[in-house]
Amino acid sequence: MFHRRPIGLNSLTPNAGRSLARLNALEGFARAVLVGVVPLLALEALGSKEAVARMYLLAAMFTLCITLNFSQLERLLQRRWVVTLAGSFLCLAAALLYWGHGLAFALGIGLRASAASLFSVCLSLYIMDYITKQHLALNESRRMLYTGAAWITGPFLGTWLWNQGLHTHPFLLSVTSALLMVTFFWWLRLGHNQILRAARSRPLSPFKAVPRYFSQKRLRIAYFITLSRATFWVTLFVYGPIYVVEAGLPGWLAGAFLSLVSGFLFFSPLVRRASERFGTRNVIMSALTLAGSSVFLLGVLGPPRPAGLLFWFTAAMGCACLDVLGNIPFMRMVKPYERTDMTMVFSTWREMSELLTPLTITLLTLVLPFRTFYLLLGTVLILVAVLATRLPRRL
Repeated sequence: MFHRRPIGLNSLTPNAGRSLARLNALEGFARAVLVGVVPLLALEALGSKEAVARMYLLAAMFTLCITLNFSQLERLLQRRWVVTLAGSFLCLAAALLYWGHGLAFALGIGLRASAASLFSVCLSLYIMDYITKQHLALNESRRMLYTGAAWITGPFLGTWLWNQGLHTHPFLLSVTSALLMVTFFWWLRLGHNQILRAARSRPLSPFKAVPRYFSQKRLRIAYFITLSRATFWVTLFVYGPIYVVEAGLPGWLAGAFLSLVSGFLFFSPLVRRASERFGTRNVIMSALTLAGSSVFLLGVLGPPRPAGLLFWFTAAMGCACLDVLGNIPFMRMVKPYERTDMTMVFSTWREMSELLTPLTITLLTLVLPFRTFYLLLGTVLILVAVLATRLPRRL
């Protein structure tokens, strides 16, 4: 049975993926412009990496509660208003991060993460609604190109403005980009796809959706791939700038470092071609192995030093490949009638990574040096690469 496409997508070119990619880039820039500033603000305010980890842990717990109730939120507001709510969260988060202290600052981090999570769930659902399985790799490659443009300019621009004494400007840019994202979204008039829910059906509660998700082996593997990738990016974007400063390098280089590693997303077309030639599963396994071995060697290297940036770069190269292909196992294997509920669970990879990373660091650093976390994360990435061998060959 055919369903009517939303008016906005009917008015677009046949390739709706490009418009979704632009929408994603606007949301990404709203977060990217502050990504290098916020950890340094937190470090200055709290005085240690361990205290920063605890603050991010509180924020992640708050975000996880919101994401696991996405189905109820979507049922209450409809998806278009959830996207609008995500944009509002980004604006409020910028204000709290600029003016807030203590719990208000932590709430700003939580709202920023919640906005990213809500937007990610909605975007994933729109992609599965309007992009065929055969074109998923092409769409994800294009989406990463647009996202790369946001993340290669945002971190450097934000930290450069901050170091120039223009402390208000990064936050104003974040708010402006969030408002542009909401405006562009409503211009597209992306409506709710009614096929995703029956007229009077009730969404699964988190207590039922989570066991249902993890009872499916292939969806479990898809989750671990994305979770391990996200854990690396949380580590890089929170502790990477701190690593640069502790290695004795100038503060402005922290933003340049984040922008540079984000530039790997511009190689997305090459990753897509590699997946077409060698298979998506093989590229995912290779990327996990590269990232894991690099992070492990970073831990072996010891205290922060300039040479360690090389391992950050190679690990980021592997995880940038996973940014292009990491969501495809889930998108291709989830059952259509379970998309909303399973996407709600799958999208908790963001919150779980932001929760597990500071929690693990907090526990480890009670008895062991910080670099032990790099050894552990590297080992986990390699183990997930082994787990990925159980995915279908023709992914």
